[in-house]
Amino acid sequence: MTTKYLFSGFGGQGILFSGKFVAYKGLTDDKQVSWLPSYGPEMRGGTASCGVIVSDEQVGSPIVAKPDVLIAMNLPSLDRYESAVAPGGMIFADSTLIERKVERDDVKVFYIPATALASENGFPTLANMIIVGKVLKETGNYDEASIDATLRKVISAKRADMLEVNKKAMALGAEY
Repeated sequence: MTTKYLFSGFGGQGILFSGKFVAYKGLTDDKQVSWLPSYGPEMRGGTASCGVIVSDEQVGSPIVAKPDVLIAMNLPSLDRYESAVAPGGMIFADSTLIERKVERDDVKVFYIPATALASENGFPTLANMIIVGKVLKETGNYDEASIDATLRKVISAKRADMLEVNKKAMALGAEY
């Protein structure tokens, strides 16, 4: 089984970190993975994106042209990538920042007010992890032990204080 993810949003929303987390979670779960972040002007407030492929087999190319799962953290991302999602795929949209509805009816759509939830719960920079929690829950990959092990890999030692708050953000998303 292979799942192709495309994370997209403004630079500074944690798009690359979200993709890195999902890639490392795949490694933790003994899967083959690729992680392809997009650098350049995106790092300065433009649209940032990150493609991740998690598979039972070797990944031949890291390019995610037809994602199975789209995480859109802002309207320009939804506008740009909605049509690329594979039929039968899933779209996760931050409904705090995206007011319009998805126009397709051949995909499953989840509207999560992640930015508002993050602010209301005291972790305003973790809207990305709220959505990742929801993604993992809806794709059947939400496993607390695996999430804990993965967070311990991707959170640097100097940011170790962020471990528990990331777990809380992901649990909030999974329960939404």
